[in-house]
Amino acid sequence: MIETARQAAYGGGEVLKKYWGHLTRVREKSTEGDLVTEADDESEDRIIEILKKEYPGHQILSEESGIHEAKNHDYLWVIDPLDGTTNYTHQFPMVSVSLALYHKGSPLIGIVYNPILNEFFEASAGNGAALNGKPIHVSSTDKLKKSLLATGFAYNRRETPDNNYAEFCHLTNSCQGVRRAGSAALDLAYVACGRLDGHWEIGLKPWDVAAGALLVEEAGGKVTLFKNEPFDIYAEVILATNGLIHDQINAELIKVREPTT
Repeated sequence: MIETARQAAYGGGEVLKKYWGHLTRVREKSTEGDLVTEADDESEDRIIEILKKEYPGHQILSEESGIHEAKNHDYLWVIDPLDGTTNYTHQFPMVSVSLALYHKGSPLIGIVYNPILNEFFEASAGNGAALNGKPIHVSSTDKLKKSLLATGFAYNRRETPDNNYAEFCHLTNSCQGVRRAGSAALDLAYVACGRLDGHWEIGLKPWDVAAGALLVEEAGGKVTLFKNEPFDIYAEVILATNGLIHDQINAELIKVREPTT
């Protein structure tokens, strides 16, 4: 299964490299600013083709085509064929293929692959996490004020009041900086390898976080919902950290989201 996951991720990545700087078709989905390109579509097709060939009985959940029903509901592949499509259309190299395998709701495999920067993040349950084959670990930063964080904003940020703006401003004043690179999967991978100390976000989908969450956990970090509730890929929020500053960020998020009267 790990080898199949690698082949699928590399296959999707080859498509992204092929179209890099050569897009001819960029369109919006139902939400303004939510883009999709021929690279998204072809990458997804390539990944699903590889997975279905080896495991035709497994379910697949993918960003562009939704759920692919199958007989064996115990196994679920969760795919984002191109995380960071807006970045991709502008040739800003924070883009990735994100792929995860879950068994009865528990993660087995997580891969986040940036083919433009040639960085392949991989984790499997109980076996740790790696970047290009070398083990990685979360950072040792233990104070929020010394940390570097990342976050993002959902495509519907113009319409919804729960748009993460207040949290962003508040935490920007509480740490050394907050980065907004436009790929939640890569943000989580960067927490896993210690480049970032924490990541939080609102309005996410399963394919945004399924692989990255396992990377963080296998690299020694902590992943929850807000208020330290157990993580759920369908919950649309995430807090992922090195573990040492987890409660500190959580407390600051609660200050913003549930201010005392």
